[in-house]
Amino acid sequence: MKRNRILFVCHGNICRSVMGQYMLQDMVEKRGIADRFIIESAACRNDELGSPIYPPARKKLQSVGVPIGTHRARKIRKDDASQWDLIVGMDDENMRDMKRLFGPNPPADVVMAMHLVGEDREVADPWYTGNFDATWRDVSEGCEGLLEHILKGE
Repeated sequence: MKRNRILFVCHGNICRSVMGQYMLQDMVEKRGIADRFIIESAACRNDELGSPIYPPARKKLQSVGVPIGTHRARKIRKDDASQWDLIVGMDDENMRDMKRLFGPNPPADVVMAMHLVGEDREVADPWYTGNFDATWRDVSEGCEGLLEHILKGE
C-alpha cells in the first residue's frame, strides 16, 4: 500500500506546521485511513529548535478535540525534498526558504497551504496576531482541501 508522506513547514515549527500535522493526523484517524499516511512537521528557521508545541497552539487544538503527541521542533533539511511526497508551507517566507534549500526543481511537491483550497494567501501567523482561532480555521481548511485532493487522486 502506498503511504502519503506529508510534511508541514512553518517558521519555527511550534504553531502552524505542528497544528497542521496534528489536525491532518486527527482527520485521517477519524476516517480510518491513518495507515495510508505519514505526517510530520518542520521549521525553516532555527529560532525554536527542540521546543515543544507553543502552549496557546496546544490549548487551541485541545479545545477542538485534536489529540497532540510528543513534539519537538526540528529544522527542515535538504534531503526532506526526497523523503516526502508533499511539503506544505504556511507563508511566502517559508516558500522562499524552501526554494533556496531545495532548488528550483525539488523531487517533492512543495505548495503553500491555502493554495490547496484555491486561495492565494498565507495561513494567519498567531505568533504575531495572537489569534489562534484564525490560524485554526486556515489550517483546518487547508488540511480538508489537502485530504480531499489526495483521496480524489487515489
